[in-house]
Amino acid sequence: MTSPIPPLNPLRTFEVAARLCSLTLAAEELNVSQVAVSRQVKTLEDYLGVTLFRRLHRGVELTDEGRQLHDGIAHAFQDIATASRRVSRRGRRDILAIQSYTTFSQRWLIPRLTNFHDRHPRIEVRLSSSTAPVDFESQNLDAAIRAGKGDWPDLHSEKLVDVELIPICTPDYQEQHALHAPNDLARVRLLHSMARPTDWPAWIKRVGADVDPEPGIRFESSALAYEAASLDGGVALAVKIFVKRQLQNGNLVAPFGDLTCYSGEGYFLTWPKSTAPSRTLIKFLDWMRDRIQAENPERAGGEGA
Repeated sequence: MTSPIPPLNPLRTFEVAARLCSLTLAAEELNVSQVAVSRQVKTLEDYLGVTLFRRLHRGVELTDEGRQLHDGIAHAFQDIATASRRVSRRGRRDILAIQSYTTFSQRWLIPRLTNFHDRHPRIEVRLSSSTAPVDFESQNLDAAIRAGKGDWPDLHSEKLVDVELIPICTPDYQEQHALHAPNDLARVRLLHSMARPTDWPAWIKRVGADVDPEPGIRFESSALAYEAASLDGGVALAVKIFVKRQLQNGNLVAPFGDLTCYSGEGYFLTWPKSTAPSRTLIKFLDWMRDRIQAENPERAGGEGA
């Protein structure tokens, strides 16, 4: 059997008095009288059968037992306060914290976020970017965007978009370098994303082109590779849905038409299986499903894994 926990009110009063080394200051912090503080401390001492404070002429001093007790409970009360702040809705807006890749944020999520905010103006979205793996136990996040096949054993995952790869460049770059067939890529500069290092080899193998996939310039993210392509820097390999708008308005072109490569992967919204989704995440999921269905009517709805 586990040992019973001492009465919490006396325990909390003792923690404040021990931290401040003063019954008077503890009374001020707790907004009670000094007599009430003394009474709560005496209740705890009687319960434990030990003396926790030495009463001195100008204050109090912890005994050895009092010091041991305070060392053991101080972090516990701090953890309680921290956890309470995280879940408290008092005096603040609803918070939705999401981590995403920079390219996904810039090219897919951000253009749609205003629609979400119009629908839920009381929800404050906090969007951060990172390529590092998410640690839901240590990071205060509701969900994270991940690329893969959706088969993470500890995570719920909802597919957002497929990874369909297509070469892109500007119309001027295509005309200047006479890009008409995949083998023509051997004569131009390839723009790589270090976040997706296998994309060019996979696409070249898929279309059967006689091109070395290694030379070129490498960028930290796909977003930077797309930007370089838009400035006539070369040919980038893009996730098709991320450049859909630029292809439609003619700022970028797909020099080889619809010659794409589906990697079998997708971008997923993920959250821990061990934790129930927050109210804000449920609203975000519903909105995401609506947007995906509206933009892709051929899909029957969101996919889970």
